[in-house]
Amino acid sequence: MGLLDGQIAIITGAASPRGLGKATAQLFADHGATVVIMDLDEAHAQDAAADLPGTGHLGFGGNVCNVNDCTRIATATLAAFGRIDILVNNAGITQPLKLMEIAPENYDAVTDVNLRGTLYMSQAVIPAMRKQAQGSIVNMSSVSAQRGGGIFGGPHYSAAKAGVLGLTKAMARELAPDQVRVNAICPGFIATDITAGKLTEDMRAQVLAGIPMGRAGTADDVAGCALFLASGLSSYCTGTEVDVNGGSLIH
Repeated sequence: MGLLDGQIAIITGAASPRGLGKATAQLFADHGATVVIMDLDEAHAQDAAADLPGTGHLGFGGNVCNVNDCTRIATATLAAFGRIDILVNNAGITQPLKLMEIAPENYDAVTDVNLRGTLYMSQAVIPAMRKQAQGSIVNMSSVSAQRGGGIFGGPHYSAAKAGVLGLTKAMARELAPDQVRVNAICPGFIATDITAGKLTEDMRAQVLAGIPMGRAGTADDVAGCALFLASGLSSYCTGTEVDVNGGSLIH
């Protein structure tokens, strides 16, 4: 008996083999969900879906910054399964730039994927969730939003991820009467391909020194939190931001 038996979940940016999205898709499938993976490259998305346990999972190519792509994938999911129970807005990018290095194209790229993409994909699934009077949206923010950077991404990344927190709370407030819950996860330092090879040993040691649990997080650590927020275990949680950071934001 899985926590998500019979549920349909869309996860954006979930084709990277060692990313947070793929780990979340894997865990959701383990718990009985049918998963729709959306990523920029359709072939990669389909391969990632085929790699999941169980059958019936789908992969679609699409850009979360393109409102038509978001609508198209939500429509295709409804055509295939008749419902959408869960959306995980995982697609995101980061850039380790200092304040004065952020050019207009850097700002556009980072805020578009992280913030605009979260809005557009949510807008695409909300009508179906409202009609069902049931749904859970999980948004990916970051400890960077809460503490003003200091891990990897630049100030524009912190700003975009802080925007995700504000959007999450406003969406949660508006959608609560429709029985649609919206929550955010704030990962700390997670060992994924995004940070692999980009930190010196000194930088890594410095980051780990600030984490009471003394280790980097894993993609599975974040996936477990996403499972909790997507499932009925968190049925009275909406508008929350859950820290997954080994204690690095205790204050």
